[in-house]
Amino acid sequence: MCRNIKTLFNFEPPATELEIRDAALQFVRKLSGFNVPSQANEAAFDRAVEQVAGSARELIQSLRTSAEPRDRAVEAAKARARTAARFGAAR
Repeated sequence: MCRNIKTLFNFEPPATELEIRDAALQFVRKLSGFNVPSQANEAAFDRAVEQVAGSARELIQSLRTSAEPRDRAVEAAKARARTAARFGAAR
C-alpha cells in the first residue's frame, strides 16, 4: 500500500477536503504509475482523482465507531517515535 496515504477516519478535527483529495491523488498516482500524467491522459487521471476522492469522502462519512477520536498531534508524535526507533535519532 502507499505509505504516503494516511488514515483519515476517526480524527479530531475531522479530515479536510484537501486531505481527502491528497490521499486520492496519491492512490491514483500509485495505480497509474504516473506522478504527472501526459496531456493525453490528464482528463482520465483528474476524473479518477475526483471519483476516488468522492468515494473516500462517502466512506469516511458513513463509518461509525464507539472509539474516542484520535488526536492528530499525538498520532504524529507516535509516528516520529516509531521512525526514530527504526532508523535512529535525527542528527
